[in-house]
Amino acid sequence: MADYKAPLRDMRFVLNEVFEVAALWAQLPALAESVDAETVEAILEEAGKVTAKSVAPLSREADEEGCHWNDSVVTTPAGFVDAYKTYAEGGWVGVGGNPDFGGMGMPKAVSAQVEEMINSSSLAFGLYPMLTSGACVSINAHASEELKATYLPNMYSGEWAGSMCLTEPHAGTDLGMIRTKAEPQADGSFKVSGTKIFITGGEHDLTENIIHLVLAKLPDAPAGPKGISLFLVPKVLVNADGSLGERNPVFCGSIEHKMGIKASSTCVMNFDEAVGYLVGEPNRGLAAMFTMMNYERLGVGIQGLASGERSYQNAVEYARDRLQGRAATGAQAKDKAADPIIVHADVRRMLLTMKASNEGGRAFSTYVANQLDIAKFSEDPTDRARADGLVALLTPVAKAFLTDLGLETTVHGQQVFGGHGYIREWGQEQLVR
Repeated sequence: MADYKAPLRDMRFVLNEVFEVAALWAQLPALAESVDAETVEAILEEAGKVTAKSVAPLSREADEEGCHWNDSVVTTPAGFVDAYKTYAEGGWVGVGGNPDFGGMGMPKAVSAQVEEMINSSSLAFGLYPMLTSGACVSINAHASEELKATYLPNMYSGEWAGSMCLTEPHAGTDLGMIRTKAEPQADGSFKVSGTKIFITGGEHDLTENIIHLVLAKLPDAPAGPKGISLFLVPKVLVNADGSLGERNPVFCGSIEHKMGIKASSTCVMNFDEAVGYLVGEPNRGLAAMFTMMNYERLGVGIQGLASGERSYQNAVEYARDRLQGRAATGAQAKDKAADPIIVHADVRRMLLTMKASNEGGRAFSTYVANQLDIAKFSEDPTDRARADGLVALLTPVAKAFLTDLGLETTVHGQQVFGGHGYIREWGQEQLVR
């Protein structure tokens, strides 16, 4: 697999030339005071370095090794712990986080580029900070000030991680059928009991604590989706002084053996009267969780773009090096036994299609990110309402379209490799998966 190089030139072009984000941010007072061109440039440069040097070299071997489960303990592949520490120390988990609790406070248009870089370097690795960032979005939007002050700083710093616990074995996406229960306690907490499946990053060894956002039903909850509440359930309980206390009865029953991203732990999580805290209003948990889900939806679209970018970089390097056949217009590398396959028309068609898809996809995801920034930071209610409407329309489109396009782009890259595209050592079949 080719070395990953962050496409900073293309990112700068989208931000500065296509959307002229500096002019947009100048109209949003909250950003005009905190974001400048030099800071954004430094963020892009440093994110490109950490993803290319610390994370990308792990991707291939981590896919071969996968995650390990032993008696509820999950171990990530070799190198992930050190790489995550490096990533967290750079502040990258909280790049878009609330500055009041230690986040960088960067606009989504910037954090979207960082998300692309981390997912291109290793999609499996990128899922851990992605789920943490998404959980932070929901906590920041809906939790009490006490919960925000207790949990957000350590989550933004990457010392603690986050997860999203929605579906159950019998329910799938029909969340109104969930059976997880939350029993009120005298001290205002709740005892949460139930089983959740397909929980990305539900258990791992990257952080000392994992903060689960769990959908559950109160004893008197109405039937169906209108009876769902949201609870914050830490893996390790937090003492009043902020130090870690006893282990909460939250355990990983197994990890799924899934088709693609093997270095990401997808867990079955069991909650056995685990201590939890209500986030938002009772029976309004689905609305609070959708704040996180919508964040993750755009993030999943960016994952499709990121996979396509990595596939393109691999394919174009291979096409320049692989000698096979002669150009239709005559030999190009006359001193060699054959020409590099990049001279062939169909290879060039595939490479140019990949490049166009990636550049268009990056423009699309950045456009949606800009609308998120307007909806969040604009002081004009009309502009906020219009941006909110566009986000509601385009977020599911971005998730579906960019992942479909990402699959097509990774397959194109596989075809550029020919038979080698199906051999694991070259890395293209990993991207297709």
